[in-house]
Amino acid sequence: MQAEVLIVGGGIAGVSTAFALAQHGRNVALLERGEIASEASGVNAGGIGASGWGNKPGLESYLTMGSIDLFKTLQVDMGYDIEFRQCGGLEAVHTEGQMEYAEKRVRSLREQGYTVELLGPRQAASIEPAINPKLPGFIYAPLRGKANPVLATHAFANAAEEAGARILTHHHVTGINHDGNSYRVLTQQGEFVASTLVVAAGAWSGDMGRMLGLDVSIVPVMGQMWATAPLPPALFHVLTSTESYHYWSEHPSTHDGMPPSLTHEGGCRVTRHLYGGQTRSGAIAFGGDRQVHLDAAIDPAPGAEGTEVNRGHATEVVPMLSDVPIERTWAGLMPFSTDGAPVIGRIPKREGLYIVSGLASSGFGRGPMAGKLLADYIHTGQMPLVLSEADPARCVTEET
Repeated sequence: MQAEVLIVGGGIAGVSTAFALAQHGRNVALLERGEIASEASGVNAGGIGASGWGNKPGLESYLTMGSIDLFKTLQVDMGYDIEFRQCGGLEAVHTEGQMEYAEKRVRSLREQGYTVELLGPRQAASIEPAINPKLPGFIYAPLRGKANPVLATHAFANAAEEAGARILTHHHVTGINHDGNSYRVLTQQGEFVASTLVVAAGAWSGDMGRMLGLDVSIVPVMGQMWATAPLPPALFHVLTSTESYHYWSEHPSTHDGMPPSLTHEGGCRVTRHLYGGQTRSGAIAFGGDRQVHLDAAIDPAPGAEGTEVNRGHATEVVPMLSDVPIERTWAGLMPFSTDGAPVIGRIPKREGLYIVSGLASSGFGRGPMAGKLLADYIHTGQMPLVLSEADPARCVTEET
């Protein structure tokens, strides 16, 4: 099979790239080794971070606010029910030390033109009655949203197909060759040929790179989650915690070759991280741990310690959870770059080779706009200025 552009990876970034390219009228095909949304894009909490464009929009503003707009387009304008809601988010502050950090952070963000506010417990309880009124405060981000990650990723894939893209599942890539003009991608179903190749393989981006003789500095990081059985409506916002952000602000260094912003270093826990909320079905789901999982070929499994720590963290924010049993747990792999920044753009010294990866634990909420920015780059041949912050040259090199 031949195509102008061939995309490897059927997560949110891959299908969004296919959708945008198909809208541009390009002949595009996507290969996914399993089902659409079968990896990280389908097993996350569905949170969509956003704090506004700010006075001088950078890459993070483009990825978050641009993705929010694309989720709206998918549901409001195109009629896909992806359970999207721009519900806002509350970030719990647990200690006086964290409160000092939160005050400085909110003040800095507001000075930069972002939409955030620091609420006292009484104000927070007026919009989220189940929160712990004994906590000193909450950072309120009214522009945050959430959606069903499986429905949303499938909707982008369906929209891509309706625009003319070919979405091919159960096509496991076993080899990639470049003859100077075209990329020949080998699968068990046959060979696919394209002049432009996009690596959108998430935590498996390093494996794809090795097929091309490249060292891609993307590290697989395991995240794990837990969920209750469906309950009556109780939580109305995306809920997070300041604890990890405070810790990472004071401990920015990491082990050599390992990404920043992890909950574990050297096999030991260094902080707790929290995100979650209630789904339309009624299930309350939370997660947060970020542990390096170097062998992406081995399926990750949630650990009991991580689940209990995260549940305890969530209970500090929402006390009612102490009496609610956990119905299920699961885990997935996220693609973290070694410097923590996204990797989006053309790979140096390789004609027609592009990558969209390194979106870390926020891949679902940033993936749609990451795909659109890359698709616009491929279509026009002109790199959007904002992608200079995500230049692959810093972390994609020739194998030695």
